[in-house]
Amino acid sequence: MLGQLFVRVDYGAEWFCNIYNKMARRAKNVRESGKLSLSSYFKKIEDGSDVALVSNQSVKTSYPSRMNGKSGRVIGSRGKAKLVEIKDGNKVKTIIVHPIHLKKL
Repeated sequence: MLGQLFVRVDYGAEWFCNIYNKMARRAKNVRESGKLSLSSYFKKIEDGSDVALVSNQSVKTSYPSRMNGKSGRVIGSRGKAKLVEIKDGNKVKTIIVHPIHLKKL
């Protein structure tokens, strides 16, 4: 009776390779990890330029994760942050993002 309850499942080498590949993936390249480069932190982005929203997890600023990967246009600035106008579905939204999360297109 006990032998029927415990079923041995043999995943083989595929299971180990899948787990290893998931652990081996990195958010950043080895050369990019660590401290921020000052040039990326203080980069100049002009009004009217097209940008992509790319999350940089090493900066502890608030960042809307659902906006990651979207593209938009810089329409102004508030202090060091930039006002970016994006289209989310049929709505046009304006979000305030630090320039470290922006990539020029």
